[in-house]
Amino acid sequence: MNSEEAPHSLRGVVKWFDPAKGFGFVVAEEGGADILLHANVLRNFGQNSVADGAAIEILTQVTDRGCQAVEVVSIDPPKVDAGPVLPDLEHFDPEQLSSVELQPARVKWFDKGKGFGFANVFGSDADIFVHVEVLRRSDLADLAPGEALAIRVIDGKRGLMAIEVNAWEAALQ
Repeated sequence: MNSEEAPHSLRGVVKWFDPAKGFGFVVAEEGGADILLHANVLRNFGQNSVADGAAIEILTQVTDRGCQAVEVVSIDPPKVDAGPVLPDLEHFDPEQLSSVELQPARVKWFDKGKGFGFANVFGSDADIFVHVEVLRRSDLADLAPGEALAIRVIDGKRGLMAIEVNAWEAALQ
């Protein structure tokens, strides 16, 4: 297959993705060489990051530099254990959590190495705690300062905390 041929659809798993570097790799279900996933292709899907281990369907093309994703068709979050994301959420009813309204927010800061950061709902100065596990369950890997989000927020044991984080573009669909 060369770059003149139509893109090929395949399913795979995100091996890793680094938003700071602007790329990552996908491993196809059928095996073979890793497939480059560029940040621009992911952004065209409406996300700035994707969690390692997420199932992904992409359209690919072979170039002189190897196989690359040219379009993201779908992303499914990585398989995780059932139960609450964090101990702070254990006393909440899952139905109660799923009924919490999505709110527009901006990332204040997020440090993937520390495993957390903060966001603010538009029109409010109150900080909302965002844990990396909530990101993973929301199929995101990292957040950039100023990034627009749609989040579900509860008043937890230690203050406001995000229980779901969505890329702004994905929440509009």
